[in-house]
Amino acid sequence: MPFQEAVMTGLAPDGGLLLPESIPDLRGRLEGWRGLQFGDLAVELFEEFVSDIPRDVLQGIVAKAFSAFRHEDVTPLVRVGDLHVLELFHGPTLAFKDVAMQVLGGIFEHILAYRGGRLNILCATSGDTGSAAIAGVRQRANIRIFVLYPDGGTSALQERQMTTTPDANVHCLAIEGSFDDCQRIVKSIFGDLEFKGRFDLGAVNSVNWARVLAQTVYYFHTALRFDKAVTFSVPTGNFGDILAGYLARAMGAPIDKLVLATNSNDILARFFATGVYSLGPVRRTISPSMDIQVASNFERFLYYRLGSSEALEAFMADFSTNGAASVEDGRPIDKSILPAAVSEEETMATIGDVYARHGYVLDPHTAVGVAAARRFQPSGPVVCLATAHPAKFPESVHAAVGEDVASHPALEGLADLPERKTVLPPDVDAVKEFIATHASA
Repeated sequence: MPFQEAVMTGLAPDGGLLLPESIPDLRGRLEGWRGLQFGDLAVELFEEFVSDIPRDVLQGIVAKAFSAFRHEDVTPLVRVGDLHVLELFHGPTLAFKDVAMQVLGGIFEHILAYRGGRLNILCATSGDTGSAAIAGVRQRANIRIFVLYPDGGTSALQERQMTTTPDANVHCLAIEGSFDDCQRIVKSIFGDLEFKGRFDLGAVNSVNWARVLAQTVYYFHTALRFDKAVTFSVPTGNFGDILAGYLARAMGAPIDKLVLATNSNDILARFFATGVYSLGPVRRTISPSMDIQVASNFERFLYYRLGSSEALEAFMADFSTNGAASVEDGRPIDKSILPAAVSEEETMATIGDVYARHGYVLDPHTAVGVAAARRFQPSGPVVCLATAHPAKFPESVHAAVGEDVASHPALEGLADLPERKTVLPPDVDAVKEFIATHASA
């Protein structure tokens, strides 16, 4: 399947996730890539997978995407004590999702201009994906976006970043349930091929391969700044961000280990520790973007780990039927992935400790990653992914630090803006009806 078709398809017709036919070995190109600017490296990596978009067009899309970032390095690296923090929050919505979403929005716009037609984007979010997706496609011609999020299950600022967007092509749907309900609804609708085709539905969640590809860039770009292989600590919810690191390592990026850091929604940490993937209740935490039990991108990892689509289908069928499935072949799940689950108390303590020692402010998600990283002692440098600006979670940060230290001008005016949202039950037909009524003609 050509790249453009894969981007527009999003979720495969059979409900599965798309992957490239092969993973290229890029170790022979690494020395030539050291020192490249972030955008230039992004073009080089995209060209390894994209054969149907000319290089000059890719360069234009990438340049425009990263011109929206507030830091000239796009993803600057900051030393914080014995660790490094990779700040991925300098985009329009102050979250790591902006890195990929700004690129994906440009790719959508190029494809529609080239092919004609329309695109109605359907997206589930636990917090940051929705606002980043909106920022990536708002005001773009022939595109509408429908964002599902758990009503009351995001931070107030995360919600207002979505619902205060005035553009007519943006629809925010507050679902009376959990993020897993939102994700289930989206997957069910994409599984209705007649409905999907009739309304030209597309995906921007990390089920879209282009999202994952774009996120591999900061792993390469950061790892190439060091002389030793790097360990990355990744706050993990839907498995998309750490999957990008896993694939970057498979392509030859100098990565030693990946710390899989979860909050108390620890289904992934338990799997990588025990081999058992067992469903539990969704717990609402101060790191809401990670309040997930069923991680969609986990299926991509399982495909590589189990070795075949048939084995993956059997595993997921077992999980769907019993709420649990296991890998029992005597091998470790993956020696390169180190799991750790972090409690609310440890998250808060980490925010306070890092500020007291180093004067650096962590958001709760990044604090989960830092707390997890402190449990391991790799031989090389350790980089913690800062997935959101602390100003997006001021109540938790202020409580942990004891003073008001989390603010950002881009968020200060949101409280005074009117909101637009529609509250719906966690029902597939209710969402379908809304889409059918509001999709572009």
